[in-house]
Amino acid sequence: MLSELQIINFAIIDKLNMSFENGLTVFTGETGAGKSIIIDAIALLAGGRGSSDYVRHGAQKAEIEALFDTEDQGGIRESLNDLGVDQSDGQLILKREISSTGKSICRVNGKLVTLSVLQQFGRLLVDIHGQHEHQQLLEQGNHLSFVDRFGGNSLKKLKQEYRNAYKEVAKLAAQCNKYNQDEKQLAQRIDLLQYQIGEIDAAHLKADEEERLLEEKRKLVNFEKVFQMLKASYEALGGDNASLDLLRQATGYLDSIRDLDPELAHFSESVANCFYLLEEQTSAVRAYLEQMEYNPERLDEIELRLNEIHLLKKKYGNSVEEIMTYNDQIKKEYEELNSRDQNFDALNEALQTGLGNLRMIGVGLSSERKKTSVQLARAINAEFKDLCMEHAMIDIHVKMNSNLESFSGFESDGIDQVSFYITTNPGEPFKPLAKIASGGELSRIMLAIKTVFKKVIGPATIIFDEVDTGVSGRAAQAMAEKISKLSKNAQVFCITHLPQVAAMADQHVFIEKYLTKDRRTGTLVKKLNESDKIREIGRMISGPQMTELAREHARELIEMAEKTKQ
Repeated sequence: MLSELQIINFAIIDKLNMSFENGLTVFTGETGAGKSIIIDAIALLAGGRGSSDYVRHGAQKAEIEALFDTEDQGGIRESLNDLGVDQSDGQLILKREISSTGKSICRVNGKLVTLSVLQQFGRLLVDIHGQHEHQQLLEQGNHLSFVDRFGGNSLKKLKQEYRNAYKEVAKLAAQCNKYNQDEKQLAQRIDLLQYQIGEIDAAHLKADEEERLLEEKRKLVNFEKVFQMLKASYEALGGDNASLDLLRQATGYLDSIRDLDPELAHFSESVANCFYLLEEQTSAVRAYLEQMEYNPERLDEIELRLNEIHLLKKKYGNSVEEIMTYNDQIKKEYEELNSRDQNFDALNEALQTGLGNLRMIGVGLSSERKKTSVQLARAINAEFKDLCMEHAMIDIHVKMNSNLESFSGFESDGIDQVSFYITTNPGEPFKPLAKIASGGELSRIMLAIKTVFKKVIGPATIIFDEVDTGVSGRAAQAMAEKISKLSKNAQVFCITHLPQVAAMADQHVFIEKYLTKDRRTGTLVKKLNESDKIREIGRMISGPQMTELAREHARELIEMAEKTKQ
């Protein structure tokens, strides 16, 4: 259940702290006072769509934080544990911040999470029902989800098994569709691949060829300069003059006197080393010069080869390696396309096997849905009697798709079309819900469904946002009693304009607007005591002009409500 709620800088709310108890909490106040703003804040904590419009004018951000007590909610605690949340203390804190720029930050027990993760927690903790859900009830596409939710774990497991099989068959169907493309396009593709493979293979590319060719080209382009400089170096070292001979003579002179003075031995060795080193390098330079040969034809060959590689790079990749990788890929595709008939036969056989398995699982899922729909209809019909709809009957049709021979007859959620039919008067035939139900009837139908679902599944906190629209008289009293009964097993919040519902409240919260000192609009939230509650329900009965008769009527409603609750 929702224990504590804090709202800061949200819409017209400056700062609000509220604590809640189990049972039925009713919110009342004049239209536009801000009752739905509180529900909007809770909806954002449950993962609703955020917007910078929610941030109070002049503030940097809006903050909503709530403490949920899950101590007595075994099923919810188990689900939260599956999501990786420690529930040893039975408490969960959800927090959401929305900046004036629209950025949203979500936290669970202080840990940053994505909005999708927050939505998973929100679905477990809070169920918000507003007038817009009437439209969801009218849309046939939503009826299947009602049946599946009511079916609980048994349907959930079957549905997951079906979805797993559906994904596998969907892959096979997509592959078969690929093979069923237009034959002309396939022929053109094969011709293109054949040409590209032939062009790349004819080039006989090697991984490091381009680098080696560029290096060889650089040497040939700079041949003349290198030759002249090497030749000059050789001559300077002693190739055509006596410089090396002179160094040889110096080595001999020093060697002849090295024994006469110890210091001379050092000179002799150093000069001798220099002589031998220069002699060796001079020979090496001469050998390199002798093998140098300029080949202009080779340079032309290199230019042609590099140009060929350049053209291939423009077509097939940024490097030789990429071209070779691309060639391997298109060869694989070429082989697959050439053997497509054989592959298609294998794929089609696998598809038919998969379809057969999917059909079997789908029929089993459909059979279980039919059983569940009968149970759901029976449970809803039982609730109608308590909501002054004694003659109303709902019937849930589960119809399998007719074409189950091809994949097009299957959908991700199964092979069924589920439709809610209803009759509200004796002797009248069943008709689609959208064509027969009034606004007041829809409110009661949805309340009946919520009551049924709470018995089998659902969060600990249920919120009704003005769902009693279009209801009055005996039906209003019936709705009030049903909402009160529902609050015995769940924490229920209800925004209402009906005094009958307000009289059933275990907590009554009054909301009104006021002007702050700086002439800004604020929201005042007040928990009503017994006398305040009588005054507010009297206002709901008679309007702003309170009469003694309205006060007595309010007191009588509260007394009747207490007897009903007991």
